[in-house]
Order: sequence, then C-alpha cells, then structure tokens
Amino acid sequence: MSDHDKVFDGSIPKCYDTLMVPLIFEAYADDTARLVAASSPDAVLETAAGSGALTRALAPRLVSHARYVVTDLNVPMLDYAASRQPEDVRIEWREADALALPFDAGSFDVVVCQFGAMFFPDRTQGFAQALRVLKPGGRFIFSVWDRIEANEFANEVTHAVTTLFPDDPPRFLARTPHGYHDPARIREDLQRAGFTQIDIETRAGTSVAASARDAAIAYCHGTPLRNALEARGPDALSLATDAATKAISARHGDGQVSGKIQAHIIVATQ
Repeated sequence: MSDHDKVFDGSIPKCYDTLMVPLIFEAYADDTARLVAASSPDAVLETAAGSGALTRALAPRLVSHARYVVTDLNVPMLDYAASRQPEDVRIEWREADALALPFDAGSFDVVVCQFGAMFFPDRTQGFAQALRVLKPGGRFIFSVWDRIEANEFANEVTHAVTTLFPDDPPRFLARTPHGYHDPARIREDLQRAGFTQIDIETRAGTSVAASARDAAIAYCHGTPLRNALEARGPDALSLATDAATKAISARHGDGQVSGKIQAHIIVATQ
C-alpha cells in the first residue's frame, strides 16, 4: 500500500462524505446498521469509521442505554464524522488504531468496520484485536469491496487514469479499496486470527450519480486517488477528472448515470 493511500486530509474528508458516501456507501451503511442492531447490543465498537456514514445510520437504531465507541486512526476524518453527528451522549469518539485497540478484553458485544479492513497493514492482527475486545459469543461485522471489475465506476476511472498516465498509473482504487476481495483469503485471515464461525455474503447494488462528471469528481477528488494525481503535476487532477468523465459517459450515457457496485459482508464469531 502506498503512503498516499492512507491520507484522508485537506478537503478529502468533506468531498468523501458529500460525494462518495451517497454514491456508494449509504446503502451498505443502512444494511450493516440493521445487521448490527438486530441483536440489541449493549456495547458497540466501530473501527475505521471514516466520515461517519455507518455511525449516522447505526446510532438511531441502538438501544437507549447502549455504549457506542467510534474510532478511526485518521483524525481529520474522525473530526469530520463527529461534526456531522447529532449530539448523542451514548457516543464516545476516540482516535484508535484498529491493530492496537486501547480497550480491555471482552468489552464489546459487536465490533463493526465498514469498508476499512482493506486499509489495515496487517489484517490478521486487526481481526485478532477485534476478537480480543469482543465478549464471548460477540460478533465482528465488516465489509470489503469486491474486485474492481465488479464495481463499474471505480473500474472505469482506473482505466481512464491509467491511459492518461501509462508510465506511472495511479492504481489506488484497484490496489487498496478493491485489493482485498478474495473470500478464501478473508476466511483464512479470520481463522488465523482465531474466529471459528465465518459467514460471507456477496451483495450487489447500484451506484447512481446525477452525471458522469459527478461520479468522476467523487472518485478523483473525494478519495486518496487525489493525492496520487496531484503528485503528478498541477494539471493532473483536472485532466484525470475530465478523462474519467469521458470514460463513464461513454459507458453509461449523458444525464443521470448508474453503475453496478458489489461488496462482501462478513459476520465472524468465536
């Protein structure tokens, strides 16, 4: 993973939340929130919370006495998430590394992570930490994107920027968000961490944007792909956005566009 892949600062948190979240994250956040809340947990830990898409979906579904600890290693994203969340005495915001959780063993009924495990430098360690802080019988619920070919806009943006910079293609989307997609590998990492019951469901959805340019701006401006593009020169971000717009428009037409998205939803218990 490139260092650029981990940097969500500057204008990225706001762009990510206002552009990427409605484009691809909201529907999965609602599904995951229902899955977490189904067991009426008393204590929930969210890791790699990002800009708070899942937090906003989950908090209203939790019981009134629940303890909800929301964490991320990236302070700008966590601060942005907190700023978007209505006042809620149940929520504790904590900077925390999912690979070294600062919580006692057996503290939580559920650990949940929406589209964050792909960024873990050591997934087995991150999964083992989730297991450590779970109560006996607790659930670790997380999601990862399927291969990039099953996610149309991301794939088209990647091809467009690769054509634009063939000697040094920015591969963030394929390398990181869509780089941890093999169910067999995910299952193996969870088993190595100590989980014994593992359910993996592949769930397809539809991503909708008002225009091809809106979708292109979301991916080029609202993710760490932006860092890699800006490193390639002062005009690179603009050129890449134009190229991505053309690629999406060529496949999906003018006006409102829609494309397939696909992810794996994983529920692991001891």
